[in-house]
This record gives sequence, structure tokens and C-alpha cells, in this order.
Amino acid sequence: MLSRNCCMFSTTYESFPWSTSTYPVSQDSCASTPSSLGRKGERVVFMAISSNRTNHAKLPKNLRNPRRPKLPPDMNYTFKRVLYENDEESTLKPNIDTFIDNDEGVASEASSNGIDEGIIWESDEMEAISSLFKGRIPQKPGKLDRERPLPLPLPYKIRPLGLPTPKRFANVSRQSVSKQVYKNPTFLIGLAKEIQGLSAEENVSKVLSKWSPFLRKGSLSLTIRELGYLGLPERALETFCWVKKQPHLFPDDHILASTVEVLAGSNELKMPFDLDKFTGLASRNVYEAMLRGYIKGGSLKLALKLLSMAKESNRVLDTGVYAKLILELGKDPDKSTLVLVLLEDLAVRDDLNLTPQDCTAIMKICIMLGRFEIVEGLYDWFRKSGGNPSVVMYTTLIHCRYSANNYREALAMLWEMEASNCLFDLPAYRVVIKLFVALNDLSRAVRYFSKLKEAGFSPTFDIYCSLIKVYMASGRLAKCKDICKEAEMTGFRFDEDTMLKLQQ
Repeated sequence: MLSRNCCMFSTTYESFPWSTSTYPVSQDSCASTPSSLGRKGERVVFMAISSNRTNHAKLPKNLRNPRRPKLPPDMNYTFKRVLYENDEESTLKPNIDTFIDNDEGVASEASSNGIDEGIIWESDEMEAISSLFKGRIPQKPGKLDRERPLPLPLPYKIRPLGLPTPKRFANVSRQSVSKQVYKNPTFLIGLAKEIQGLSAEENVSKVLSKWSPFLRKGSLSLTIRELGYLGLPERALETFCWVKKQPHLFPDDHILASTVEVLAGSNELKMPFDLDKFTGLASRNVYEAMLRGYIKGGSLKLALKLLSMAKESNRVLDTGVYAKLILELGKDPDKSTLVLVLLEDLAVRDDLNLTPQDCTAIMKICIMLGRFEIVEGLYDWFRKSGGNPSVVMYTTLIHCRYSANNYREALAMLWEMEASNCLFDLPAYRVVIKLFVALNDLSRAVRYFSKLKEAGFSPTFDIYCSLIKVYMASGRLAKCKDICKEAEMTGFRFDEDTMLKLQQ
């Protein structure tokens, strides 16, 4: 069968079999007889195309009547092209003059139409536009003899050419042997140990002579102090005598001060009869070294005598010497008056310069003497001078306020200590637990007791006693028995007298 809309026929002339023409046939023509379509001398060939589509749906509205897109306005971009003929090939290249001519034509046409009649291209503008296509824009000749200012001289550029540039990092391996050993603590302490290994008949020159060319002034002061720590004051004096014979090592004030300090600390320094004349000729370093030696050796009377002589002669000594003397005198309760006199001497000093260790030592002595106001004053001075308190100073101040029964102020110092992220040591835990026991604060006392164990410290006997006391005060006898058992497992024993004291 033939489809209605898909029926095609072609007429082919017999005389021209290669020529074909195809005509569409309407619905009426397909229903008529095929013989009525033929002509004389023609052969009619029907072509039928079958289609499986039975439902002919209409196209959607947007496809039947598509919306015309918005087109840009037509612009006349016509370019004239000039033919360049070469020997080998001919190419078409645009000519810049054609652009200029075209622009002039468009401008004239626009002006004739009345669009804009005020645009007039000048020669300079035309030259600038044409130079965009030809190459670099020609610059107007300026000041040809212009002098540029010289750059500012730099320190590393004004150095004379003949001098070498200094090196920032010196290679230690290329230094001379004397520079490597004359200030090396390991080498100088090794000399003291080598001298210690000598026999009694041998002199120190056996060790020092081979190193003499490599030593400098002040090198052997550390060796002499190390001999004093080893308990060899005679060898220290022999070393000083050997140094006196070396012209490139003596006179040296540092070696003399170290020798005097070692001999005075071991009570081997012989005092001359005319002590005033001797101390008047001594320098400040030697005078202070003698004082430190007598303090270390326990000759406190000689130390006080030297201190009074310095005060009479208006000699200003280091405040660290006063701190060391106060620490030694404070160990004896009968010498508390001397300590107070030295504290008054320190209070009037404008150049007070104490290390944290010396400041803490004086605070401990003042707590033993019951002078708590001096402790507070020293702490305020230390903070105002820009010092950073250590755990020892915090613990000393908390102990001071605990001893003065100022528990709330001691608690405020504890919060300041924790705010500064200061690590607690065993004495700090001891003082803090005693503080909470005095405040009858069981929960905080137990908390810091557990922190003490977590930090890896072993509780002391007084810490166990403090915990038993606070548990008894709260009526928790079972916990008291547990603490007693734990203390006995550690090695402590509680006798009846101790238990009676804890119950009180």
C-alpha cells in the first residue's frame, strides 16, 4: 500500500535514460488511476515509501514559530585588500592606508547623514592611530642632556675596594689552637683534673708548660677555681706562682682574685698585720673575692671586719656579697641583730641589684626572724624591677603569709602562681597542703595531694601528718586509717605520741 503523505513518482524519458525528475504527488493524484498520469512516450515509475508512524502529532508552538534571536546592528566592516605579488608566491595582505581611507569615508558618510558633524581627525591623531599598526609610538624629543641623580651611598658599597669583606660565621676548625682552648671551659677544667693526677713530687709546670703558648690572660682563673672545688688549694697557689713567671699571662686581676678566694675559703690565706694597707691596695674584684672566700670558709668575723673597713673607706661593694653574708649569719639565731643591720644597709642602697637566688635567700632568713614586712617589700621591689618570680619565690611568699596567719592573702598568691603556669615542685605542694589544712578545706587538700602523686613526687612525713589531721577534723576516721597504712607501706611509722598530737 501507498502512504498518503509519502507517495513519490518519477517520470523517465526513454530517449534520455540518465535524466530523472521527481515530482511530489498530492493525495488526490494518488487515489486516481496510474494510467491517467502517463503521457505518450513516457514511462511512469512509482516509488512508495512506507512509514511506521501512525500518530502524526503537531510540532510544539515554539518550534513552529521559533523566536527570532536578537541580532546586532549591521555594521559595514569592509576592508580593502591589496595584492602583493612576489616571485615565489602571491599573498593577500591588508594595507594600513586602506583602514585610514575607509575610516575617512565612513566619517564623511556619517557627517553627510547628519549623525555627527563635529568630529575632525587632526594630523597628530591620525599619526598616532597609524603608529599603533606600524610600530612604536614616536616620542617627542625631550631634554637630551638630562642628568639623573646618583643613588644614595650604602655602607657596604662605600667600603674600599682593596679590603676584603668580613665573614659573618667563622669556621671554628680554621681558628688557631690558642683561640680554641684559651676560653674553652672543658679544656680548662681538664687541666685542673690533669693537675690533680700529678704526684706530690711533681710540679704543676709539667702540665702547664706545654700549653703556655696557647694561653691568654684570664684563662687559668677557671682552672684555679676548679682546683679549689677539688680541695687542692696548694695546687691553686702553685698555679698562681707559675703564672707570675709568665710575662704574657701576668699581671692579671682575675687570676689573683680566684686565688685569693680559694685560699680564703680553705682558711689558707695568711692575714698580714697591716690589713688596712693591704685592703687599700686591693682592687674591688680582689676585695669581693676575699669576702666571698671568708664567707664560704665560715670566717664570718673576718668577713664582717672587711665589710666595716670597706664602709669606712667609702668602698662600694656588690650587693650579692651582702646577701651571702646575711644568709650565713641568719643560720645562727643569736646573730639576728647583725642581720638586721645588714638589711638596713641594703635598704638605703640606690643601686640594689639582687639575683633571684639572693633575693629568695634573704626572704627565707626574714621569715625565720619574723620580719614578714621585709619579705613583702622585697617581693614588691623584685616585681617592679621587672623580675619574673620563680616557683621558689612563690613558695617562699606563700609560706611567709601562712606563717603570718594571713591565709586569704596566701590563697590569693596561690591563684597568681597558678595563673602564671608555674610548675609545682615538692616544697610547693607541702606549703599548699599545709595552707588548705589551716583553712580546713578538705577537698582542695585531697586534690593537691593527688596532684602531687600524679606529678611523680613521693609524699613526705609532714604531708601525711597534715592529711591525717584534716581527716580527723572532719570526722573521717576510716580515711585516717587508710592514710596511716599508706604511710607505713612507704616506710613511715606513727607512734602513740604522734597520733595524740594529731588528734589534738
